[in-house]
Amino acid sequence: MTIHHAVCVRSATPDDRPTVERLWLLFRHDMSEFGEQLPNPDGKFRKERLEAAFADGVDWAPYLFSRGEHPVGFAFVRAIGGPRRVLNSFFVVRGARRAGVGLWAVREVVRRHPGEWEVAFQEDNPAAVRFWRRVAEELAPGEWREERRPVPGRADLAPDVWISFRCPGP
Repeated sequence: MTIHHAVCVRSATPDDRPTVERLWLLFRHDMSEFGEQLPNPDGKFRKERLEAAFADGVDWAPYLFSRGEHPVGFAFVRAIGGPRRVLNSFFVVRGARRAGVGLWAVREVVRRHPGEWEVAFQEDNPAAVRFWRRVAEELAPGEWREERRPVPGRADLAPDVWISFRCPGP
């Protein structure tokens, strides 16, 4: 059995929020290596995206990934009702990386929301650069684009890299 068959990708419910919040801390810790994303003075990381994903709005969709009883990652999709969905946050725990979990999870999430997609990442994160380019090529072979955009309100940070692609419907 390949690893992706053992991974469950499902909509996260309010009952899943404590689990996703713990995974969020790991995600933010990993991201702190790339840019000015240090914890607040109280030791907590910013969590506006986490809050938005679990608000009862119709514009966001949180997902939880698990292998058996073990949570292994999450994704937050925003702009569900808009012309272009945004994979706002995506995380796989280190122990499940490089085993096909991330690619499988992205495919599952994107498949649930066909249409135009965008995802941003930091160019100084070489693993993210390789991963997201591979995802784009696998999901939209030869039909994806990449551009750099300034981080709104943060002229002190390097521009984000944005990948755009289209996922056809079933």
